[in-house]
Amino acid sequence: MDVKFDRIAAVLFLLVGVLFMYGSRQIASSAYGSVVGPDIFPLVLGGILILLSLRLFYETFRYQVKSGEKVEMQYKLFVIIFIATLIYVLTLETIGYVITTFVFLLVCFQAMEKGKWIKSLIISAAFSGVVYYVFVEILKGTLPGWPIWF
Repeated sequence: MDVKFDRIAAVLFLLVGVLFMYGSRQIASSAYGSVVGPDIFPLVLGGILILLSLRLFYETFRYQVKSGEKVEMQYKLFVIIFIATLIYVLTLETIGYVITTFVFLLVCFQAMEKGKWIKSLIISAAFSGVVYYVFVEILKGTLPGWPIWF
């Protein structure tokens, strides 16, 4: 692992987490008429991102650096997940949360672990379905629903 890269990434993720939390506080509480409030999800995500970035920063001091060790960067994997994320963001409102999240997770899982289709399908479907059910039915929040054509 590249210690310098991980330290820089940890600091950048920390800043993104802080911006998430700050931005979530700027969302009006009645934007969607939700009981939970639209600011809760980005606030929690920002907090988790901050904690994980602090953990990554801490772990960089525990690395055993081996001289001459070359780390191979996986640019293709990064590009695939980055493009999938952009498509996810652009299609979330029109296609709906469950379908876009399912497809997004399926693409990302297959990019990381090619060939494990059954595992990827089960986890993608379970995650998108359970999160939608918990957030919309139990917490009475709102997420983009199903598309009209479905």
